[in-house]
Amino acid sequence: MAEQARSASPAARGRRLDSDREQAILRAAYELLSETGYQGLRVDAVAARAQASKATLYRHWPTKAELVTDAVRACKATDAPPPDTGTLRGDLRAWFCDMATMIGSDEGPLLAGLFMALHTDPELAAQLRQMRESKIPLAEAICARAEARGELRPGYDAGLIDEIVPALVFMRRFALGEPLDLAFLDHLVDDIVLPLLTRD
Repeated sequence: MAEQARSASPAARGRRLDSDREQAILRAAYELLSETGYQGLRVDAVAARAQASKATLYRHWPTKAELVTDAVRACKATDAPPPDTGTLRGDLRAWFCDMATMIGSDEGPLLAGLFMALHTDPELAAQLRQMRESKIPLAEAICARAEARGELRPGYDAGLIDEIVPALVFMRRFALGEPLDLAFLDHLVDDIVLPLLTRD
């Protein structure tokens, strides 16, 4: 029961916030998150930017992790449906291109900072994991469609995509400072992901 209350939307906590007011607070939190990172985010700064009281924020988001998770859920660019190009290779390439575009945008450093914060804030980790698990698993959808077309045999492990690809993309972009260009994305598809999915 406590876990259900913790994961409830802000509107379900206490007195309901006006929708515009709620969005203004979440937008302020998201903007400050991109400017300061998770560790540097202060609730009083969010309240000041949104012209709200700290009491209002704490009443609806008792912890910073809850506020940040709802801000990401509300303000992050909408996730696109699984690409449908007609081939497994085309779907993977289109998906990875979308991922590279997002990582190269203003959202990239913000998300990278959140991933780093997961190691030091178990509550944030739990909140973001819950949010991720509620989304459509793109890898499974793409692979299931490929299996239906006869491109994959039963027994493939779609989970390998989520285990490998985000890590390689983040490493190349933020650790190595290399571009997420089409040559890299083709290498990712042709030399890493497709061989893993089609191996005996």
